[in-house]
Amino acid sequence: MKPTLYYSRNPNPRLCVAVARYLNAPVTLQWASPFDPAQSDRFRPLNPSLRIPILAEAGRAPLWETDAITARLCQITGSDFWRMGADMPDMIRWISWAHNYFVRACDMVAFEYGTKQRYGIGPVDPAAVAQGLEEFATHAAQLNGHLAGREFLLDSGLSYADFRMATFLPFNDVAGLPIHDYPNIAAWAARLDAIPAWRAPFAGLNAPQLPAIPPQP
Repeated sequence: MKPTLYYSRNPNPRLCVAVARYLNAPVTLQWASPFDPAQSDRFRPLNPSLRIPILAEAGRAPLWETDAITARLCQITGSDFWRMGADMPDMIRWISWAHNYFVRACDMVAFEYGTKQRYGIGPVDPAAVAQGLEEFATHAAQLNGHLAGREFLLDSGLSYADFRMATFLPFNDVAGLPIHDYPNIAAWAARLDAIPAWRAPFAGLNAPQLPAIPPQP
């Protein structure tokens, strides 16, 4: 029986679906909403935090967290998208940097303009947006410099580090981060968008849209 990858349209589940489809991984893709009280009891044994993505595979403990699931999908498919050779330290360097710097800054802004508004968590916090934009400017400048003369983050070509770094770029219609102020980042993002699995990971899937963002006063 195929493993099942549970997902939603939120950033990390989207990333995991994009990886699965890029790898043509032999998994069943299943939309889920574990925080829905009607589904919580079913998913709590798979991940006590109820967060997705989750990979459920016969004979193995349920696996959660996007990076871990990606590593497993690469094992299943025999892909070097998750590098295992000499490039592995460099790939992990960029995954770690993404989490702690570039992706974090993107998330700070996207959370205020997107997540909080979609789920009625509260009004936009201008101070949090300003901090996110300040951190974004610092880290985008570094990333832009690294991408000068490169198509992707690693000299050896496309890897999971690129997908991880770009986690929030598909949500930039809401976040409004000034990506085009950094031409190397913009060109890199365009190369990723040319990959069908990245551009449209939910094509043909049952994937209800995220809640609409209400008009702002």
